[in-house]
Amino acid sequence: KYHSKVRLGRGFSLEELKAAGLAKLEARSIGISVDHRRKNRSVESLQLNVQRLKEYRSKLIVFPRKASKPKKGDATEEEMKLATQQKGAAVMPIKPLIKREKARAITDEERKYSAFVALRMARANKRLYGMRQKKAKEAAEENR
Repeated sequence: KYHSKVRLGRGFSLEELKAAGLAKLEARSIGISVDHRRKNRSVESLQLNVQRLKEYRSKLIVFPRKASKPKKGDATEEEMKLATQQKGAAVMPIKPLIKREKARAITDEERKYSAFVALRMARANKRLYGMRQKKAKEAAEENR
């Protein structure tokens, strides 16, 4: 419930901008917030944000500073006529992806499984690991 929410955050990381083919200053000039402190901890989130950046860039219409001298990447006159101002808090809101599982019968293995017992066994195995290693080593030396 709580860990599945994806928020907009402070800005895109430098790694995401590089993967999307944008420079830091160029991104700031076209309305993309940049957070130089952010680190990407998963490939999935990096790819998702790069996809969002590319989608935003494809929808963006950059007007030339001088209509007589348009630069590379600026919009043509036809594109400028089609341009409309987007209103709202978030220009491209993040839509949550909800994966629904179909109902199925509970198996006997799932019925018998106890999370409490599994945790107790894991703790016991961790606690007794060294002792069991020592015992196994002594038994191996005796058999020689």
